[in-house]
Amino acid sequence: MSLPPEYAKRRRFWYLSVASLLILLFFISIASLCIGPAPITFLQALKAVLKQIPLLGGFLDSQGFFSDLPPQSETIVVNIRIPRILTCAFAGAALGLAGAILQGIFKNPMADPYVIGVSSGAALGATIAFVTGVGFTIFGAAAVPAFAFAVSLLTVFLVYNVARVGPRVPVMTLLLSGIAVSIFLSAFTTLLITFASKVLHGIYFWLLGSFAFAKWSDFYIVSPLTIVGFIIAFLYSRDLNIMLMGEETAQTLGVEVEKVKKILIAVSSLVTAAAVSVSGIIGFVGLIIPHIMRILVGPDHRVLLPASLLGGALFLVLRDNLARAAIPPTELPIGVITAMFGGPFFIYLLRKKKGEYSL
Repeated sequence: MSLPPEYAKRRRFWYLSVASLLILLFFISIASLCIGPAPITFLQALKAVLKQIPLLGGFLDSQGFFSDLPPQSETIVVNIRIPRILTCAFAGAALGLAGAILQGIFKNPMADPYVIGVSSGAALGATIAFVTGVGFTIFGAAAVPAFAFAVSLLTVFLVYNVARVGPRVPVMTLLLSGIAVSIFLSAFTTLLITFASKVLHGIYFWLLGSFAFAKWSDFYIVSPLTIVGFIIAFLYSRDLNIMLMGEETAQTLGVEVEKVKKILIAVSSLVTAAAVSVSGIIGFVGLIIPHIMRILVGPDHRVLLPASLLGGALFLVLRDNLARAAIPPTELPIGVITAMFGGPFFIYLLRKKKGEYSL
């Protein structure tokens, strides 16, 4: 049975949009490898990447393709810049995905890990592990994301229950609850930092958001959690679509609304915690990207989720490039760059319909 022409055309557009984002992300990531104090050309960066690919790298090497690749450039690209770009891309993907999930659950385009307090909760959990060293004997390198996830999960359920009025969660109540909880948690984070004078500068720079110290170990933390989170969220994309029609309608159509919401809130907390644990607090990615992707590809979560994932990665890689190149050799915290874009965008959303939103 053939698909209706209009639907087939729309599906082709979806595939083209996601493929375009993926291709654009690849080439911008390669170009990003050229940015830094050590001059590296685009061709050198591309060769350094190709050399790391199993089988293909060995074949090209046997043909002398890498003969003009300076060893120093290869070392810089492989050990410093590739892990930074990959970590940055997956952190952006995680935040974009979390924003799309939360906006779908709460049915408003202003829900965001940063705005509703998830990022602040993750930051507090990560700071507890980072400053006190608690959990490292049990979890090892996973202590920071483990604590970040636990506190962010508690935070989002706290905000959700404080904001709930009967069966409903009004938009403005959600925002005010998120802001209040964020301020409260930020105070505890600041208090912890006050007693950590020996690592004060590192923690402060981390809380502002930065990939300056990203390592392969950071990539190994954020990438699997983001991939698993995306797979779980995508499996519930149909339920999210139905929930946009209203919770009562969704229940009538067989969706276990409360179960789906709890699972997806946990997923959004997990991927946000993964991002925060390797980058610090980077706000508004989950606000801006799903909103833009919804305009480009529509509200269907089967395409909105992968589009937000790739769009978040692309956005954060571009912002990281700006953070590195804006005032060389000084590197700006990427959280400052995203806030400069996200703050005005948030105000625009608030004024668009006088604070009344629905997806």
